[in-house]
Amino acid sequence: MNKVKTKNKVVVILGTTASGKTGLGIKLADVFRGEIVSADSRQVYWGMDIGSGKDLPDYNIKLPSGKTKKIKYHLIDVASPKTEFNLRKYQKLAFASLADIVERKKLPIIVGGTGLYLQAVVDNYHLSEVKPDTKLREELELLDAPELYDKLMAKSPAFAQKLNNSDINNKRHLIRYLEVLSGDLSYQAKTRESLYDFLLLGLDIPKEILYPRILKRLEDRLANGVLVDEVKRLHRDGVSWTRLESFGLEYRYVAFYLQDKMEYEEMATKLFTAICQFAKRQKTWYRRWEKQGKKIHWVQDLAEAEGLIKQFIA
Repeated sequence: MNKVKTKNKVVVILGTTASGKTGLGIKLADVFRGEIVSADSRQVYWGMDIGSGKDLPDYNIKLPSGKTKKIKYHLIDVASPKTEFNLRKYQKLAFASLADIVERKKLPIIVGGTGLYLQAVVDNYHLSEVKPDTKLREELELLDAPELYDKLMAKSPAFAQKLNNSDINNKRHLIRYLEVLSGDLSYQAKTRESLYDFLLLGLDIPKEILYPRILKRLEDRLANGVLVDEVKRLHRDGVSWTRLESFGLEYRYVAFYLQDKMEYEEMATKLFTAICQFAKRQKTWYRRWEKQGKKIHWVQDLAEAEGLIKQFIA
């Protein structure tokens, strides 16, 4: 009788923005000799540090001896914000990172809140290699984002409903999705057998706690102009206003402010509201994933997460 080959194990930490998932992931990586694989659609870009919440200093853990231990991370600062970075590129790099980590006998821990990135890896999306269609792109360029999204909904409702807010408002992404769907309907087949055995841990923070956290974090980012300075620098380095706006949330609203499309107070107020709405959409995404049959273990603290991982890797 042939022995069934067991799949390598991967832990996933998901949650809304400001839920504390990165901090939890880093602590778990320290305990279980793990490495972090980021699943954040904006942290892939270098130079976008404050607005995307990379918190890179947190990956350096102080030991009782006084020395510092660096937790290794992957898929942060891997692309220029002036270049296209799509779902297919993310999935390819993520699988390469997972294979590398497993090869070195470490535990991969995927941490992030970009639902589409998470599902592309966990559910092993089949992504087409359709080449750019210049004629179709020229036609689609005449439409705005809502019109493009309507076309995407008409062509593949199941796929369109999975897009996050950043994708829904990004013309370039919507055009590419329509291009791929027009060229190869296999994209709609979506999933194949998972390559790994995944344990999904989620942080579900009540809004009464989450929203004050979001506000405090936003105030910290706006303090002393650090977030505004970051967006200024990105634009000075050649990232267009349109491109910055396409990144959504902090980059969109600060870009509006710097173009005199909004007053500072209006920018800060609307940005806070937009981030809270984004967190709500993230929760909706995870609930929908659960309805599709994916088991997410909602944990309260580090101890509970540790217990589940110990059982998982035993």
